[in-house]
Amino acid sequence: MKIKLFAVAALILVVIVILSQQGHQLEPLPPEAKILAFGDSLTEGVGASEGADYPQVLSTMLGRTVVNAGVSGETTSEGLLRFEEQLDLWSPQLVLLLEGGNDFLRNVSEQQVKANLKQMIEMAKARNIEVVLIAVPQKSLWLAPSEIYAELAAQFELLLIEDILLDLLKLPEVKSDSIHFNDEGYYRLAKHIEQRLVKAGAI
Repeated sequence: MKIKLFAVAALILVVIVILSQQGHQLEPLPPEAKILAFGDSLTEGVGASEGADYPQVLSTMLGRTVVNAGVSGETTSEGLLRFEEQLDLWSPQLVLLLEGGNDFLRNVSEQQVKANLKQMIEMAKARNIEVVLIAVPQKSLWLAPSEIYAELAAQFELLLIEDILLDLLKLPEVKSDSIHFNDEGYYRLAKHIEQRLVKAGAI
């Protein structure tokens, strides 16, 4: 019985992920729109050459302003403390939210990470700002996306970008160290996000 229940739960999660990845459409971003890339070292661009962090590369690809609001080493609890200020400072039309990796490295519970991300999403939603959620792999023997991202994407009807970090972290040639990318890695991350935004109708 337990095995059957687990199989059903796994199937439901797969459906949630598929719907989150493929079904959500975004409002078109006008040329003057600002996009806030909010996150930790992967957003800041640790390991990249100057100008090769993913927000700046993505800005060039989209022809839109993409603000790099990444802080290396930040947890979701720390991000929550500055998130509202960043929204008020930049008044973005879209937020790219990529956080949770440092929490998982420090063994913070998934439920706490989910609660922090939920509050950030609610802050953006209250200002009619759309959020794209970028999933971070959880710490385990085999890299796999944490389920909390699919759950939040389903709850708030967000565009979910789930597998790109997982795929890139498996490729030594696109990494500057064990958890950060080099210029090529950040380029591939930006390119994937661009493709998903175009597919969702934002561009």
